[in-house]
Order: sequence, then C-alpha cells, then structure tokens
Amino acid sequence: MRWALVKVSLAVTAMVVVAFAVPLGLVVKEMARDRAFSNAERRAAGLAPVLAITTDRGELDKAVATTEDGAAGRLAVHVPAAEAGDPALEIGTRRAGEEELAATRTLGRASIAEVPGGFALLQPTALSSGKVAVVELFVPEGEVSNGVATAWLVLAGVGIALIVGSVAVADRLGVRMVRPAQRLAGAAHDLGEGRLGARVPEEGPPELKSAAVAFNSMADQVVQLLANERELAADLSHRLRTPLTVLRLNAASLGSGPAAEQTRAAVEQLEREVDTIIRTAREAKPQTQATGPGAGCDAAEVVRERMEFWSALAEDEGRRVRVAGVERPVRIPVARPELVAALDALLGNVFRHTPEGTAFSIDVHNGDDAVIVLVSDAGPGIADPAAALARGNSGARDGSTGLGLDIVRRMAETTGGDVAIGHSVLGGTEVRIWIGLDGRRSFGAATRRGHRPPRRRRGGTGTRRAVES
Repeated sequence: MRWALVKVSLAVTAMVVVAFAVPLGLVVKEMARDRAFSNAERRAAGLAPVLAITTDRGELDKAVATTEDGAAGRLAVHVPAAEAGDPALEIGTRRAGEEELAATRTLGRASIAEVPGGFALLQPTALSSGKVAVVELFVPEGEVSNGVATAWLVLAGVGIALIVGSVAVADRLGVRMVRPAQRLAGAAHDLGEGRLGARVPEEGPPELKSAAVAFNSMADQVVQLLANERELAADLSHRLRTPLTVLRLNAASLGSGPAAEQTRAAVEQLEREVDTIIRTAREAKPQTQATGPGAGCDAAEVVRERMEFWSALAEDEGRRVRVAGVERPVRIPVARPELVAALDALLGNVFRHTPEGTAFSIDVHNGDDAVIVLVSDAGPGIADPAAALARGNSGARDGSTGLGLDIVRRMAETTGGDVAIGHSVLGGTEVRIWIGLDGRRSFGAATRRGHRPPRRRRGGTGTRRAVES
C-alpha cells in the first residue's frame, strides 16, 4: 500500500508538472524570440532618418559604421537604383536572398528570413525618390534564445521539487497507514504462535484503530479463557496432590499381601495419571498474561496461602516448617497462578523426595531491584543441581514429572531473574529464586558466580513465623 501511494503520487505530480511546465517553457521561448526581434526592429529603424535624407554611399557608410550592429558586421542596407540602368546600392554584408528582399519591398512591412547562424530582420524604409530601401539586421541564434535555457532549468527544478515533495508526503501518509497494519499483522502472528501477551497500540486511521481495538479485545478474551482453564487445572492438581500423598503414605503402612500391593499399584497409577495431566498442561502452556503496569501479585500473600494449604500434610508427617518475610506486602511482576504453580512444584518436591519429619522453610527477601524466595529443606540434597534444572529431567525418581524446577525457572526468567540450587543452612537443598522487579536486569550471571543480591533486613522475631507440628 505504501509503494502504491508513492507511485500514484509520482504519476499524478509528473503529469501536472508536464502539463504546466511544457506550455510555460514554450511561452518563455516565444517571449525571448519576440524580445530579440523587437530590439532588432528598433535598432534597424535608427537608419530610417538617414535614408530619408540621403542615399549617398559615403554618408550611408558613415551612418552604418557608427552603429553597434554596423561595427559588428551585422547591419546591411539595400538601396534600389534611382533610375533604370543605374546600379543598386548595397552597404554591409548581405545575408538574405533577393526573393526575401523583393517580398519585403512588396509587402511594405518588416519580415524575418532564416539565414545560416540565425535570422535576418528585413525592415523596409521609404526613400524621397519613392523607392523602398531595405535595412537588413542579422540576429544571431543565441540572441533569439537568450535566457530560454535558464528558464527551462528553473522550470525543471521546480518540477522536480514538486515531484519529490509529493512523493515524500505520500510516503509519510503511506507509513501512517501501513505501520499500524504491520503492527496488527505482527501481533496476530505472535498470537497465533501462543504469545498471548501481544497487544496492538490503538492508533492510526479510524479503520485500523477500530481493528486494533477489536484485536486487543479478542486477545483479552483468549487470555481470560486460557487463564480460567489453567486455574482450574492448577486447582485440581492442588486438590489431588494432598489426598494422593496421604493415600501413598497409608498404602505404605498396609504391609504385604495382594490387596496391599494392588492398593499401592493403584495409588502409583493415579499419581502417574495426575503427573501426566500436569505435564501436558505445563508443556502446552502459552504466555497468557499481558505485560504492563499493575500486572503481578503479592508474593507474601501467596506464600501464606500456600503454606496454609500444605501445613496440614506437614503436620501429619511431623515436619517442622518456618516461614519468614511475609508480614508485609511484597509486589512482584508475576501473575498469581504462575507463582502458585512454582511454589507448589517446590513444596511438592520437598514432600515427595525427603523423608517424613524433614524440616523445611520458606524465606522471602524484598530488595530494591529484586525479590528473593528461598525454599530450603533438611533432606539429603540434590546430587546434580545442573541436571535437575534441565527441562523434563526427573532424575529417575518415582513420581516425578521432571517439570517442577523448569516451571520455577521459566517463571523467574520472565522477570529477568533466574533460579539456583545449592546447600541450605538446614543441611539439605536450597532453591533460590531471583524475581526481577524492573524486568531489565538479568540475575543469571550472579547466580552462576554464587553471589547473592543484597537481602532486605528483617528485625527481631516479629518478622518470622514458624509453623511446627
């Protein structure tokens, strides 16, 4: 569309320039010709008084020599014979033919004859004898076309400027029309690839602005629908995890026998099915949250809510639990379902891969440019932290989908943060989550070097809450 507008503007402007510049150039050429011959007639008429007084050759030679044209050899005088048998008198260099001279005498008015190198102006002048003399003034070609080339250049420059200006204006108008359409097409492409956070600025021509508004509304509806589905799936997984864990623990205490083995096999099969559902939902999960000011959640509130959920199971298994740093709101640029899924993945790992009675803790540190969430336990630890962070690597552990830590890592990386696994002060594993607050700074390098960002100071026991069984 942009180049089409440019081509149309170029064609229309070029036609307008040709329609006006060519006739104007011809008028300028004709005006220069008329000016040159008018000046020539005026100069030729200067000999009329001399011819009216005398036709003496000597006097005429003097009169012709005193003129500028005569001195330049461009003026000639043709005087016919006064009586039959007398020779005609010619003064100066003759350029016109006898026929042109005769025609001028017959017509009695000035005429122009084309001669080599220019034109000859033939001006008739009546003599006292009743005869008609002809004054011939040579006008060079350069004098006739004087100023025409300059005028054509000026007209050409004006025409080119008009064409360039019209093309530039058309190009700007085209950009104004095409750019919103390109943004709309790009956002539609991103939406088709699953990047549901794509939105289009609602600007441009009214038609494209209306299309952008409709697109954004559609994308919001899609985001809402997918978010609702994911929340239902996450809620189902949360509700099933706890009773499944209880069933597994109860099945383990049934002892031996066919019925006990069948019960344990059924529980394991059910756990695998739940893991398959979770894996499928996570692997197919697109980015459903639209980024922008105000997006996010209160990490402290989410931690408190999830710990209330897991505290019942922790009490049943005799686990000591410590929660710190959740007394005040801690805003992070992460959607609530994303943080819930990450915390559940980490806490689920603690319950599945550490013995009963193993203590664990959650600490939230609120810094200037990042929020750090620490999930620590007193279990046996992770032998290969790098492999554990790889997507889909379950480490050959039963009941593991291999996606828990990958879910946490992806959640952190959306904010410019990262995840690290190390040894906790409790003696087991510590999972450290950096959540960037401005979305620009990357904490991955600091993680790999083992550096810790500054922690928020906490004072006294009032900032720490312990839940013990």
